[in-house]
Amino acid sequence: MANVTDIRNLSENEKIDWLRLIRSENVGPITFYRLLERFGTATEALKFLPDIAKKAGKKQIKICPIKDAEAELKQAEKSGAKLVAYCEHAYSETLRNIEDAPPILYVIGDTSLLNKPSIGIVGARNASANGCTIARKIAYDLVENGIIVTSGMARGIDTAAHDGALHSKNSNAGTIAVLGTGVETPYPKENAKLHASIAQRGLVVSEFAPLTLPQPSNFPRRNRIISGLSQGILVVEASTKSGSLITARVALEQNREVFAIPGSPTESRSAGPNHLIRDGAHLVENVNDIINIIEFSQPYIAEKTLREETITNITKPPQPIVKECEIDDAHTIILDKMGKSAVSVDELVRLCNIESNIVSAALLELEIVGKIERLVGNKVALASN
Repeated sequence: MANVTDIRNLSENEKIDWLRLIRSENVGPITFYRLLERFGTATEALKFLPDIAKKAGKKQIKICPIKDAEAELKQAEKSGAKLVAYCEHAYSETLRNIEDAPPILYVIGDTSLLNKPSIGIVGARNASANGCTIARKIAYDLVENGIIVTSGMARGIDTAAHDGALHSKNSNAGTIAVLGTGVETPYPKENAKLHASIAQRGLVVSEFAPLTLPQPSNFPRRNRIISGLSQGILVVEASTKSGSLITARVALEQNREVFAIPGSPTESRSAGPNHLIRDGAHLVENVNDIINIIEFSQPYIAEKTLREETITNITKPPQPIVKECEIDDAHTIILDKMGKSAVSVDELVRLCNIESNIVSAALLELEIVGKIERLVGNKVALASN
């Protein structure tokens, strides 16, 4: 883990540059961190983005204008939201340790909840009355035991979990709602009152601009934050093809514990949890089945996904850049070895027989122009579009 002195609060100008970089074309979280590693700061990375794009064959790249970033921040302030950056003290330590942690979060409410022990609760939107009762009860009991309940404020199980958490009188814990919309855009609309209650007594979180409307592609991204903030994920009712099981798989990739409520084999909403239990998830009947597995008294560190080098490099000078001709030559070789299926960067280095620093620099340029996609687990693939 990086020394705490490497963690610092950004100036207003730095926040503008971080926003501009993450909102620029083809810059996702992993690309964002690669750019910081290469250029040292977001300010320098923005200067070099056009040159990177041209070198890799793209005449122009859309860089977020200063006025757009400033307008987004003003809208956040108007909404009562605060921007928390990856390198800042308020940012969640557990979330910081996942590979594709969001560089910025907008938050409304009690930011201290970000660094308290948490369990994510997810499940079916068309949940049964019994499923909602179980989710509500376990959420209540978790908060009574000083554990934050994190969920996505969707219909069904998510709503029940937040509701149960809010009914606890324990002022040392509460609930976090991670949205697939902007922080000031309740979704679904019938959860507007729940949104207001969580903003007042818990924490509302989103990586998207404050006025972002619901889009299907945003919710899988939301789910990685739910598990990233948590020490474990509890699945309460879900089909075998539901987003809740995707969240469970992401949780495993993040080295989190996975819990599930068992159900009748004749009930389709129990198929997902039963499947997880068969594959090794912890069976849960009450809150003690969670508390007995996870040692909440110790800070959780996902050893497989530590991003120590990124945290440190945020405050370090930019790394030396390899020769441009070597990077240019590597483009063709790398693209020739890649396909639509994901391949690890380490394997790509071996296949291409090129030094890892050259491959890393070439991959960054290919990402910026949209020729490849960077995936979780230090893997890459040819872009699908």
